[in-house]
Amino acid sequence: MSDSLTRLASKMADDVLEVQDITGEDRLFMELAEVIGSASQTLEEAFLTEVRIRLAERTGRRFLNQKIAEAKAAQQGGTAG
Repeated sequence: MSDSLTRLASKMADDVLEVQDITGEDRLFMELAEVIGSASQTLEEAFLTEVRIRLAERTGRRFLNQKIAEAKAAQQGGTAG
């Protein structure tokens, strides 16, 4: 992938996820992908990859934060008794 393709797809992924967070439209990225794809399938694919990476990171981060919270709660519960 070219640097410009990656840069553009990355920026657009950041932007669409920001709008999704504000509006609650959790499939907006798919609508945008259709718009992009009508002009460039290459950019569409790169954009969708960037969005999926970010969504996966969010999911992984929530999971990890939950595990950290559970571990802290278990430590506090174990030392309080």
